[in-house]
Amino acid sequence: MGAPETPLLADVPRPLPLHASATVYRGRIWDVVSDTFSLAPGGEPLTRDYIAHPGAVAVVALNDRDQVLLLDQYRHPVQMQLWEVPAGLLDVEGEDFVAGAARELAEEADLVAADWNVLCDFFTSPGSSSEAIRIYLARGLSAVPEAQRHVRTDEEAEMSHRWVDLDDAVAAVLAGRLHNPSAVVGLLALSAARAGGYSALRDAHAPWPAHPSQRQQ
Repeated sequence: MGAPETPLLADVPRPLPLHASATVYRGRIWDVVSDTFSLAPGGEPLTRDYIAHPGAVAVVALNDRDQVLLLDQYRHPVQMQLWEVPAGLLDVEGEDFVAGAARELAEEADLVAADWNVLCDFFTSPGSSSEAIRIYLARGLSAVPEAQRHVRTDEEAEMSHRWVDLDDAVAAVLAGRLHNPSAVVGLLALSAARAGGYSALRDAHAPWPAHPSQRQQ
């Protein structure tokens, strides 16, 4: 008799019935929701407040010289200028996830990509937000024609772009010099994917059950 198989390491959905749910704050971009639930039938009710977030996508753009595109943007809550990868909210109703990623790559980096894969999925802060982010790897890059480029405003108007060797970008993460979560996660995931010859990359349209729109309510 062989040894029992080790269960697949994976997070699993666990939607719980709600006793009550209310929006306690409506913001310009996202709301704060208060849910009351029990972990087990008849258990003590718990109330948790969290940010109800539409989800987001991020893009690690890799050129044929093994360089990744980083852009810098001021982030007021942390009061820092951060090096990031192109990213944005999935706030266009019904928009395909890959189409949203392509839109952000064009708007923030003036680039289009011929080849897309999923690098990884993660929650930014699952104890306080429903935000789920999917990070894509974009390759086969070309420039958006000048006349078709997006006009960036507000904090995005100050963005500058830098192509960085992937190894140097990963070293900056490990040295604690980069802090944006999508950049940190995406760069480390790309490094791991490259080490495996990119064989573990998922299709760009792979299921994303953790996205808020895909969860059971």
